[in-house]
Amino acid sequence: MKKYDYKTDVAILSVTTTEFRAVMHFHDWKPKTFTGDDQIYDVAEFERDGKTRTLVHAKIGEMGMTAAAATATKVIFMFRPRYLIMVGIAAGVVKDELEDQRYGDVVVPDVIWNYSAGKFVSQEKATIHYGNMGFLPRSTSENIPEEIMPYLRAAAESQDNPCHVYIGPMACGSTVVANRELLEKQIYTQYQHTAGLDMESYAVVYAANHANDPRPTPIIAKSVCDFADNQKSDDYQRFAAYSSCEFAQFLYEQILPMD
Repeated sequence: MKKYDYKTDVAILSVTTTEFRAVMHFHDWKPKTFTGDDQIYDVAEFERDGKTRTLVHAKIGEMGMTAAAATATKVIFMFRPRYLIMVGIAAGVVKDELEDQRYGDVVVPDVIWNYSAGKFVSQEKATIHYGNMGFLPRSTSENIPEEIMPYLRAAAESQDNPCHVYIGPMACGSTVVANRELLEKQIYTQYQHTAGLDMESYAVVYAANHANDPRPTPIIAKSVCDFADNQKSDDYQRFAAYSSCEFAQFLYEQILPMD
């Protein structure tokens, strides 16, 4: 094996117990541990083009970008995956151009941006206002590598695709959003066509895009479980977690180039 060869075909990341259980449903996983590392990794195999391909999964210990970045970096370093796919649940949006977005629909972003980056200032210095308080956004973004986007679009449009897929920007922040005012003021004013929100994707894509060689291709496939408003609930989390894993499996078993 050359020094910079990939060692694993696909690495999958999840966060919540619901997401973990959905991932476990799709393969015959076996746990793997390393001395001095408290992380449990799950390994499995799948067949593609007459070859046996390798999978590894890691459950991130807690929600948010800090834990996601740490776990993603560890998985990249230890397993050297060709693809780093994050599955799970996300908040959807209700806008005119996405008015038919439904529970279980998969959001596959082409760009991830950090909506929580910024500075709370006095009202007169701010572009976004919350009562007497102002927020001055300083959002940062990470792109999904352009060379993989044609495959993601082909998967979304494929007649064999089991899921309804949206491709567009995903907003990522450090807190759960259950307030329509925050969506309108802090998110839509910066990225009007944002198709979903979560708490980890920016960190995962950042870790992949800034890893040393061989750098994995990051892919986010998260499904809508609520709409980030005051009607937010956990009712559709199991369904959304399952559909995100189903689309991810379709990607690596049928669409993504492996050689």
